[in-house]
Amino acid sequence: MSIYPNVKETKELIKQLVSIPSPSGNTGKVIQFVDDFLQERNVETKRNRKGGLIATLPGENKDQHRMLTAHVDTLGAMVKEVKSNGRLRLDLIGGFRYNSIEGEYCEIHTTSGKTFTGTILMRQTSVHVYKDAGDAKRNQENMEVRIDAKVKNADDIRKLGIEVGDFVSFDPRVELTDNGFIKSRHLDDKASVGILLQLIKRIKEENLTLPYTTHFLISNNEEIGYGGNSNITPETVEYLAVDMGAMGDGQSTDEYTVSICVKDASGPYHFELRKNLVEIAEKNSIGYKLDIYPYYGSDASAAIRSGHDIVHGLVGPGIDSSHAFERTHEESLEHTENLLYHYVQSKMVTI
Repeated sequence: MSIYPNVKETKELIKQLVSIPSPSGNTGKVIQFVDDFLQERNVETKRNRKGGLIATLPGENKDQHRMLTAHVDTLGAMVKEVKSNGRLRLDLIGGFRYNSIEGEYCEIHTTSGKTFTGTILMRQTSVHVYKDAGDAKRNQENMEVRIDAKVKNADDIRKLGIEVGDFVSFDPRVELTDNGFIKSRHLDDKASVGILLQLIKRIKEENLTLPYTTHFLISNNEEIGYGGNSNITPETVEYLAVDMGAMGDGQSTDEYTVSICVKDASGPYHFELRKNLVEIAEKNSIGYKLDIYPYYGSDASAAIRSGHDIVHGLVGPGIDSSHAFERTHEESLEHTENLLYHYVQSKMVTI
């Protein structure tokens, strides 16, 4: 029997989330989707001025609070230049490389609300024309968007309503496999958003009373560094970011367990909270891996940098090929949700 019986439902929810375009700076539609999901379950929510969403579940202890956060904003781009050849130059939103979006389908979202499709390509794509098609650098100078419209010059583009500053989102290419994998762009961090929404739903359905008032922040600026550094109540003691576990050479994180981060580029996470998470995992037969992410920062580290006096931690499902063509497995989703389910019912660490 699955340790988390609703994992199929979680995967379908993640599929819905990744299918809603939401590059950092343009997250209104996906935030509304999350808000509607929570409102349907009679969960108290409010928006912050940055456009993020905060849901609160009252607990027995109202003097000490917890906050869990996951971010709904994704990597993306913005129109940098309307080019004379009838194509668009991009400026990237978030930390990724141009080679990871070469050949990707995309959407251009105009200020007036229109959407146009396109493809991100090298200017020197045709091997029949360009000798350096394979060797040319994948950078802002060489890559451009081919718009699916009859445009031959900058004036034609502007007649469509496309202009500098319009957001560009990438096709998630989401797929759920029969053997439990989910592969898609933007699992960072919509996999964790789906997990938190399912956790809240489970708490409500089981009519659980949490030991501490617990806030769930769905942040919308994490990919640019400041999604979760505000709206933390003075009563908040523990702040847990739920984000992806980074996989690669030298990493212990995999796609089948929950990753508990001990350190990232911001420094070590709180030792006592980390020990508590490990104890919860071992007590409840939850598969986990401890890991260090060398080039990584979370909303929890952003909160620490902004001066909040909190105990901070970071956990999440293991995600392969982060900031590119990502993949995880339902077992990792299960273990992550199960750890959080027991964590929100546990005692706080002793400071």
